[in-house]
Order: sequence, then C-alpha cells, then structure tokens
Amino acid sequence: MQPSLKKNYLFRVFYELLVLITPFITTPYVSRILKADGVGIYSYTHSIITYFMLFGALGTAGYGAREIARARDDRERSSKLFWEIELLTVMTSGACLAVWIGVIIVFARYRWYFLALTPFLLSTMFDISWYFTGLEKVRNIVVRNSAVKILGIVLLFLLVKKKDDLILYCVINSMTMLLGNLSMWLYLPGMLTKVDFRGLHFRHHLHETLIYFIPTIATSIYTVLDKTLIGAITGSSYQNGYYEQATKIIKIVKSVVFVAVNSVMGARISYLFAEEKYDEIRRRIARSMDFIYLLAYGAIFGIVGIASRFVPLFFGEGYDPVVPLLYCMVPLILIIGTSNCLGSQYFTPSGQRKRSAKVIVLGACINLCFNLLLIPRFLAYGATVASVIAELTIAVLYVQMSGGYIRWGQLWAISYRKITAGVLMLLLIWWIGAAVPLHGVSLIILQVIAGAACYGLVLLALRDKMMTELVHMAWGLVRKVLKKVF
Repeated sequence: MQPSLKKNYLFRVFYELLVLITPFITTPYVSRILKADGVGIYSYTHSIITYFMLFGALGTAGYGAREIARARDDRERSSKLFWEIELLTVMTSGACLAVWIGVIIVFARYRWYFLALTPFLLSTMFDISWYFTGLEKVRNIVVRNSAVKILGIVLLFLLVKKKDDLILYCVINSMTMLLGNLSMWLYLPGMLTKVDFRGLHFRHHLHETLIYFIPTIATSIYTVLDKTLIGAITGSSYQNGYYEQATKIIKIVKSVVFVAVNSVMGARISYLFAEEKYDEIRRRIARSMDFIYLLAYGAIFGIVGIASRFVPLFFGEGYDPVVPLLYCMVPLILIIGTSNCLGSQYFTPSGQRKRSAKVIVLGACINLCFNLLLIPRFLAYGATVASVIAELTIAVLYVQMSGGYIRWGQLWAISYRKITAGVLMLLLIWWIGAAVPLHGVSLIILQVIAGAACYGLVLLALRDKMMTELVHMAWGLVRKVLKKVF
C-alpha cells in the first residue's frame, strides 16, 4: 500500500506551521533578552559546530532517504541498509566528536559556548529521520519534532531570563535536539528485521555518502560560512546578530514555501524513477514548481511591503539594520525555491547527485570569493549579496541541466500572473500604511490580510491555474464538511 501523499503533506504542513509559529513566539523574547550581540555570539559559535555536524552526517540525510525509499518494499534489505548507514554515521560522528573536544580545549574565548553546543554533535550521531523519510512515514518525524519544539519553547521561557543566560540558551537548544533524535529510536521495534552484523558492509555507503556530502558541505559555504566570515572578518557580534535575524525571517518563509512540498515529494519521486514513470514525474515537478512560485512571489512582495514596520515591532529596539538586509535577501525565497525543487525532485531521485554537486561546488566557490571581496567593505550586506549571486548561479544551471523536466518557458508561464498580482498587492500594502490611521500590530495585521486577499483575488481574475485549483480544492473540502454537519 502506497503511503498517502495527502496525509504526509498535511502532517508536513502542520509541522511547518509549528515551525512558522515558534519563532513568532520565541524570537521577540530572545532578541530582547540576549540583544543583538548575544544573538550574534550564538550565531557565530553555532556556525562553527555546524561544520562538525556536517562532517559527522556526511550525506546521510539525502542518500539514506533515497536508498530506503528504493528498498522499502523489501523489509530485510531496508533493515540491512538502515544498520549499515546508521553505524557509518556513528563512526564518522565519533571521529568528529574527538576533534571537537580538541577545539573546546584550544579556543578559550568561546569554550563554554562550544561545550554547551556539544549535544548538537551527539544528536547527529543518532539522527535517523532519513529512515522515516525514505519510508514516507512523515507522521513519526512530525510528532517527534513537534514535541521537541514545544519542550524547547517551555524551557526557554522558564529558564532564560537575562543576557547572561546565553550559555543556558545554547544548552536548551542542543539538548532538546539530542533528546528528539533519541526519541525516534522508540519507533524502530517492529519496523526492522534481525540482521547479521557480521555481514554489514560500509565501503560502498561511505563512497555514496561522500558524493552526497560534497554538495552539502558546498551549500554550507553560503549558508553557514557567511556567519563564520562575518564574525571573523568584522569582529562584530552585532553584524552577525543582524544577519542572523534577517536570515531567520527568510528561513521561516522558505519552510512554508517549499520545505513541506519537497520533503514529501522527494521520496515519492525516487520511487517513481525506480518504476520509470517519467511522464508522471514531469507533471509532479511542474505542479510543485507552480505551487512554490505561488507562495514565493506572495512572500517576496509581502515582506517588502511590511518589513520597515515589522522588524522593530518583532525584534525590538536596535535591529534597524535588519530591514535593508531583508530587502536584499527576499529574492532568495524564489531562487532557492527553484533550485531546491529540482534538487529534491529531480537530481537526487534520479541518482544525479554527483552531477548536481559540481554545480553546487561552483556556486560555493563564487559565494566564497564574493564574501571575501564584499564583507570587509559592506559587512553583513556584502554576505547577503554574495549569497544571492551564488544561489542564482545554481538555480540557473539547475534549470539548464534538468533534462527538460522543467523549462524556462514553463517558469515564465507560471510567473507573470503572480508577479502582476504581487505588484498590485505591494502597492495596496503601501497605500494602507500611508492612509490608514492605525499603528503597530493592528496595522500590520490589516496589511497582511488585505495584501493576501488582493493577491489571491487578482490571481483568480487572471485565471492562474494553481490558485484556481487550490480554491476548488478548498471549496470541495468545505462542501464535504457541510454535508457531514447538515
């Protein structure tokens, strides 16, 4: 029996909504308690341990999910694959942990912060979410992650009360991650068959995870190294704090725009490639891209419209530089949405990770060069521009290399109506901000509701295919509910 895509997507949407809501609860509190420099210290030190987590996991997340997806109908084979890949991760993470201990000893300035973040590295060792992703058992992942998120929120408000609690903040984040990953193991009994550990082989998996690891580490150059270089070059915790908060907003939007779609569709398309159902794959990729663009354009124009009022209200005083950073960053929502969709739904499922890795390495090199060129002069803004240039390079090359599964003509066909609707929405948001005698939260809520309504209505008037389809689906659900009630 095939796992339900609709149920999986609903579970993912529920979790992404939780991911969306969580920062709106915690970020205003954290930004005011820890201030911009405290947020910057956390951002910088977390960027350092992230490299060790990446080397510990190698390319397990993508490779493991793909292999399990391909073998999910063979329980014995999938069990063997699980233990081979997981034990390989334990070995690589253990090696990274040994080196990390040396870092803690040598770097005295951030020693206690590094020590507090150590459970993050341990959590990598026991992260088996890739196994459930491959089986399309999204519910298991969502339940675990949701519980971890809620626990982290509770502990944050109970224990972090002043700026000096930054180390405690690090401990809460890292320990909840570790406990969450350990809890996933509770689902395993009954899912795996017994295997002969003497017959396990690791060399092939090491080679394959390294292939997946190359784009992973390359991607980190423009997602993590930015923060490392900002801290190292500028020597300013404040610049890292501004950059961290701007990227946090973009991450929230990205999680809603495309993470749920790609996480659900990736495993299914791996299965479809194994079944050689290429026409269905093309249809699914095109629909995914249309949905991603619908949300992406709305988010881009919406953020531009409300950023100047939202940032000081959300983060508090002292975060004004975040506004222009957001203006520079918003194109990343659409750009990364494009490359992430093709990476998750074409290159990885079709076994072309090695080919796509070359593009990502090129993008990483471009990003590094522009970071070194621009950060000394433009600080966090330089890192933002470097990221946009690098990500745009990758997205363009991905489309060119997609083998016709998506074409430029298709992207324009699904874009021009959304751009028109987005521009009209932006003008309405600006007009409301200038003409309506409201302030603070009330004004922003009005702008968001009016802007979203304008965007949707214009798309319906222009007969946008995805918007029309979503409205029909929503109306169908409403009719079913009404029939049951009456």
